[in-house]
Amino acid sequence: MDPFDSNSTDRANLPRNMIENSMFEEEPDVVDLAKDSTAFPTFPALDPDEVVYEPRSSRLLVRGLGENDMDDDEEDCESSARLLGMSFMNRSSAHRSSSSPYTRQAPPRSCSRPSARTMVVCVLILVIVASMTMVLYFLPGCTFTKTGCPKANKTTPFEPVYPVSTNGELFPWAQMRLPQSIHPLSYELTLNPDLTNMTFTGNTVISMLVYHNTNRIVLHSANLNITKATFKLGDGKARDVTVLEYKPRQQIAIKFPEDLKVGQHCVLTLDYFANLSHTYDGFYNSSYTDKDGNKRVLAATQFEPLSARKAFPCFDEPAFKATFMIKISRQQNYTTLSNMPKAKTTKLSNGLLQDEFEKTSVNMSTYLVAFIVANFTPINKTVSETLVSVYSVPEKKEHTDYALDTASKLLDFYNNFFEIKYPLKKLGEYSHTLVPFTHRLFILLRLCFLFTPFYTVQYSPSSFLSDLVAIPDFLAGAMENWGLITFRETSLLVGKDSSPLEKQVVASVIAHELAHQWFGNLVTMSWWNDLWLNEGFATYMQYMSLQTLLPQLDIGNLFLAVRFRALDKDALNSSHAVSTEVNTPEQVEEMFDSVSYEKGASILLMLNASLPGDQQFRKGIIQYLTQFNGSNTDTDDLWNSLTQVEVSAHHQNISEMMSSWTSQKGFPLVNVIRKGDEVTLTQEHFLLTSDNATHTSSLWNIPVTYVNDNCSLAPECRQVFTLKTKSETLKVPESVKWLKLNYKNTGFYIVNYGDEGWTALVDALSNNVSVLTSEDRASLIHNIFALSRLGRVSFKQVLNLLRYMSNETETSPVTEALLQLNRIYQLLNKRQEQDLVARMSKYIVHQFGSLMSSQSWGEEESVSKQELRSAVLETACSLNHENCTQQAKALFKQYVESNGTVRIPGDLQQVVFTVAAQSKEDWETLFNIYAHATYDAEKRKMLLSLASTQDARSIVWILKAGLKGDFIPTQELPLVINTVCNGFAGYLFAWDFIQNNWDQLIEKFPVGSFAIQRIIKATTSQFSTQAHLDQVQGFFSSLKERGSQMRSVQEALETIRLNQRWMERIIPTLQQWL
Repeated sequence: MDPFDSNSTDRANLPRNMIENSMFEEEPDVVDLAKDSTAFPTFPALDPDEVVYEPRSSRLLVRGLGENDMDDDEEDCESSARLLGMSFMNRSSAHRSSSSPYTRQAPPRSCSRPSARTMVVCVLILVIVASMTMVLYFLPGCTFTKTGCPKANKTTPFEPVYPVSTNGELFPWAQMRLPQSIHPLSYELTLNPDLTNMTFTGNTVISMLVYHNTNRIVLHSANLNITKATFKLGDGKARDVTVLEYKPRQQIAIKFPEDLKVGQHCVLTLDYFANLSHTYDGFYNSSYTDKDGNKRVLAATQFEPLSARKAFPCFDEPAFKATFMIKISRQQNYTTLSNMPKAKTTKLSNGLLQDEFEKTSVNMSTYLVAFIVANFTPINKTVSETLVSVYSVPEKKEHTDYALDTASKLLDFYNNFFEIKYPLKKLGEYSHTLVPFTHRLFILLRLCFLFTPFYTVQYSPSSFLSDLVAIPDFLAGAMENWGLITFRETSLLVGKDSSPLEKQVVASVIAHELAHQWFGNLVTMSWWNDLWLNEGFATYMQYMSLQTLLPQLDIGNLFLAVRFRALDKDALNSSHAVSTEVNTPEQVEEMFDSVSYEKGASILLMLNASLPGDQQFRKGIIQYLTQFNGSNTDTDDLWNSLTQVEVSAHHQNISEMMSSWTSQKGFPLVNVIRKGDEVTLTQEHFLLTSDNATHTSSLWNIPVTYVNDNCSLAPECRQVFTLKTKSETLKVPESVKWLKLNYKNTGFYIVNYGDEGWTALVDALSNNVSVLTSEDRASLIHNIFALSRLGRVSFKQVLNLLRYMSNETETSPVTEALLQLNRIYQLLNKRQEQDLVARMSKYIVHQFGSLMSSQSWGEEESVSKQELRSAVLETACSLNHENCTQQAKALFKQYVESNGTVRIPGDLQQVVFTVAAQSKEDWETLFNIYAHATYDAEKRKMLLSLASTQDARSIVWILKAGLKGDFIPTQELPLVINTVCNGFAGYLFAWDFIQNNWDQLIEKFPVGSFAIQRIIKATTSQFSTQAHLDQVQGFFSSLKERGSQMRSVQEALETIRLNQRWMERIIPTLQQWL
């Protein structure tokens, strides 16, 4: 969700050969610390995690020091002092080799008084040493770094290099990233949750290997109260140790008087207790109401990205992979689930049962560990030797069939596509026989003598297994925990009468999470800066797999739409590179955005489309998965794997091509200038906030695809031209009337055709709407609106293109045009430009009126037609198109009077419920139906419709209810706020709401999380005035560490400025032409 920091794990954990120091003008001395020497005094060895850069003004070469560098602002002054001390001591001629060409050789003689020159040199050296000592003493916050010392801050005291732990001792680490000296090999976790008091106790045993000599162990722990800690080195005895804690970085440490040596094995055991989390991360408590109205409680986990540390002490970074063996105690009326299957169940002396799970058959990152304590019910089937199970609360078991069938098909598809079978081994059903016989006898004797019962149940093997679990209270859409994938109920459960559009949503999420079992779980990014290697690949595979496996779901329209939205975000200066620097927990959270997901998927689509044939891309990713099976990688590893696979004579350096797409933010604008048979293509950075984008130095290696009027529809028509430099020229026949670049929008760039080029394309579409594919027509619509925001085309040209829309019937062009026009409508509405709002409403109805009137209100099987109908009718009813509102009201009345037996088609439910919610009487009726509804997808549509009301009191109530979480799940609050903001009456209420409740919001949703990103965007993206800009800027700047530095805040401010500029530019045109 990085140009790598100084402790980046992609560097080899090997000694750095040299630290360059140029303090003296003459040639450097060489001090080999890797060898014992009696020629000069020995100094304490430097911990390789703490070696720092020396100033480039000195040139002492020191060999044998560690590789891992500290951040510039956190380097160790003591290490610098040691190096300076060595440099001066080794200047002494007494410690030099007699063969040194740089040492004057004194003639042999007995002791005599030193010469005056020698005395002067010695005094000079002493003065320099004293001066440096005073500098280090009086400036403890200054470290020798590449950039030198910062200027003194006279208003705040200098902070020590090492922070202070909770007990007052210095904490022995000062970075966010953990040191590389110790690596975990395995964890043994014992957890005892108490679902009555919402607490848990735990015992964690971590086996570790020493990679570098070190006198400390540093790992993560958050909100855990550690009661006992023991440490065992090799075969020695375990001894008690003191645990230091530094809460701001959620780190704990153990210091040792002597170094742990390279290659030694050690074991750290920690006992602790904690509260179950009341938010949606860590080991958290949840609840739901069963069919009898009883409240049921459960406990589940959500560890990605940084929350495993809230359940057990651990090395909570992706590169620290290890095996896990987990034991969980429970009451008899509960079941437990984890990544691996149960090996046995033991009855404890306190009457609880303890489930022990098999040790993981693969090394895993901590964020993929998962466990659940609940009373869920499964259904299952075996596919390719893998037992696939879908779990839900008992009342919703009937809604799991579609998920099981879809997951089974997708698992089989991925097994074949990747040529690597699903790798996580689990076990199946348990045997009801108690083993061995002596245990049975022992149990019988205990019962006879009224001892506490004790027994063990063992489980029989059943090949491989993957569990998919629907959790009632879950913030994320889903989470790819290895072997135990967790979902929101709306992302996994589908009713038997659900629409194909609802099934498309569920299939998409399942496809994404199953793809993660290879991309992310089997091969994992080294650090969160390359989150796209997980999420971009899973997103790409989600669409590719469904297009191949379930073509009836028409997933292509959805993939095209999300690529457009990724371009919109990446056009902002506040965007970031696909692979970008990540240095704080908030920055880690913010990596989970459309750049990591949709842009990542988009550049993979572009790469695949540009390669010859259809096998190089697949073979390249198979090579990548095979080569790095079980390992951690960075972006270069992927490009190198794809480059190594050559399936044609046309060899392309993929690493060279693709690095321009991942190492810099944004994307190119390709300008087309045609003169006769010559077409000149120039590229520049498409940056909405820059007025001089043409002068930026950003360049991309662009696989430009194009078609023309002679051949424009079939894939065979597509031609490819690679644009590597600022400007290049290609030849076309003079008879060609027009060119359309970016065939089917498979490339991640925008095209400006110039006035003549746009006119030719508009004329072509006006004459024959089918002259281009629907994807290309949608692409033209998206591009021309984007160019209008940039100021490269007039809004009159936008309206000229949209004239052809009266003949458009395909989903993608219509939905894109409606989205863009609705965006302008909302901005005008929020600016209270009521005359233009009315005229814009009339214009939309005029352009799409025939399409609005022709929509049916019955069942529709085609997903594409459902998408079209839903978008058209939602717009029609929101603009009070009479036919639409009448039909919706009639359908709602039938639904209510039939007590729900007359079914509203799934794709029309949102439209019908929203119209109903605008009436106070029907709002209350819908509210009562919502309170008793059980099917989650339908219930969610009701909730969003309730939030669309224009009644002020209802808006205030629903916002407060969402925050409280009793009647409306807090997990739905971001979506509720987004819906409220779309209404004229609600957007200012929502803005006031987040200002007044910010602290409560960030308690429930982490700073930087996707939920917070969504809330900020929803409440600010429709502002377009200076007054609102000042309000937003003032509020977020006041938050300081509570959110002021978030990238999403910068995006919000930038968006408001762009909205303001765009409205000022197009309002005169709208007044003239609408």
